[in-house]
Amino acid sequence: MSTTDIIDTLAGIEPGSALDAIRAKRVQARDNAQKSYLSLFEPVDASDFSLLERAAVAAFVTGLHGESPVATFYREKLAASADGERLLEAIDTESARGKTSGPYGTYPAGPLSVENTAGLVYRVSAKGKSVLGDRLVAALEHAHLLVFRPRDAASTDMKALLAAGWSNTGIVTFSQLVAFLSFQVRVVSGLRTLAAANA
Repeated sequence: MSTTDIIDTLAGIEPGSALDAIRAKRVQARDNAQKSYLSLFEPVDASDFSLLERAAVAAFVTGLHGESPVATFYREKLAASADGERLLEAIDTESARGKTSGPYGTYPAGPLSVENTAGLVYRVSAKGKSVLGDRLVAALEHAHLLVFRPRDAASTDMKALLAAGWSNTGIVTFSQLVAFLSFQVRVVSGLRTLAAANA
């Protein structure tokens, strides 16, 4: 089990630095973020969502957010995973195909409808499907939905994951992983911006 704080590592925070002092003021938040990382990427039981699938989804989701130390970290994690090198090119291609800006989508009829915005409805390419397999195809499409159009999520999207072989437990863990990655990307970006401003 990893003991190095992943956010500190990705943000380039040195012990005793000003940013280390800032993070030390929120010990519980720091500890909980690290525990979340460990539970999602170094789990006791990965039977419903394999370590390879976790690394592939992480590389895809962080790739959607653009080049960053976080995206590089998860690309390297995928490449180092058993059978990960085989998936890396397809994941890179699919994250490039899925890049867009958001959030967007459609709200139910009501006052928020004025904020409805059309955008990319991402689907894995035919070539990607042949490399990734049904489970990862469904996972990438659902991850893109969660990142860019969460307001469009519906029960049919969950059924697509179930039909591809995901269990209910796997879907919950997968959703937690996507949410954690979006949080992690933003925190690391913010901390690196603070570091640059203080340099």
